[in-house]
Amino acid sequence: MKILVFGKTGQVATEIKALGAGRPDELVMLGRDDADFEKPAALPAVIAAHRPDIVINAVAHTAVDKAESEPELAETINATAPGHIARACAGAGIPFIHISTDFVFDGESDTPYKEDDAVHPLGVYGATKLAGEQAVLDAGGQSVILRTSWVFSAHGGNFVKTMLRLAESRDELNIVADQRGQPTPAAYIADAIYTIADALAQGGKQSGIYHFSGAGPCSWADFAREIFRAAGKQVTVHDIPASEYPTPAKRPAFSVLDCSKIEADFGIVTTGWKPGLADVVSDLGEASN
Repeated sequence: MKILVFGKTGQVATEIKALGAGRPDELVMLGRDDADFEKPAALPAVIAAHRPDIVINAVAHTAVDKAESEPELAETINATAPGHIARACAGAGIPFIHISTDFVFDGESDTPYKEDDAVHPLGVYGATKLAGEQAVLDAGGQSVILRTSWVFSAHGGNFVKTMLRLAESRDELNIVADQRGQPTPAAYIADAIYTIADALAQGGKQSGIYHFSGAGPCSWADFAREIFRAAGKQVTVHDIPASEYPTPAKRPAFSVLDCSKIEADFGIVTTGWKPGLADVVSDLGEASN
């Protein structure tokens, strides 16, 4: 199977590459020099040139706060580009896997979000990712949209790496405790993507939106405590409300995802995120001896 991946150095793309090393597929990873998402109209030609069996999009404008000041760029990368890719894949009969986000929801629910629950993004990032979902669905091909949440890994920028960096100079931190979600190791996402790709390559007809995250809801403060515990760092975490830590973009207060559909359709069982965190901490050389 020839797999074309848009993305090369991001968290999920890096894990896709690592996991792909143990598989027999031909894996083609494309960075910005190969496929510029700021020039979406050129992307279909890239797909045509490589003639893949499966296309995966692991590119996104994920700087949530920065998106508020550059909405046009976020729209181009998160919505326009995926739309061009999806239409090209639909025209060529190529299954397409696209990564989306829990930020399409407003966080007003008190029960885990299902795929068909009402969407209402609170900021530019969520709105552009939602527009990307719609563009992919409108293309009419066989597409799997994977909504995920609170992604972390040993690569790129993420909450785990930020907390460990702060722990080098701080022994107390104030962390938001009234926003709840489910941390998700990028390695888990890569594994789920390969399971989906294999199913589609074998003739599976699954299509549409699916939720996937690590199991175990928590607050950002809870997550921070577990990071410090895993790394053996003596840092005291004080719970604060989001109102005491204002950001340009508003975050959903509750973005726990119901992942039962992906288990039913693909046999993908979500697992706890703490073992994945331990792996990341170890990879970063932060594990306590």
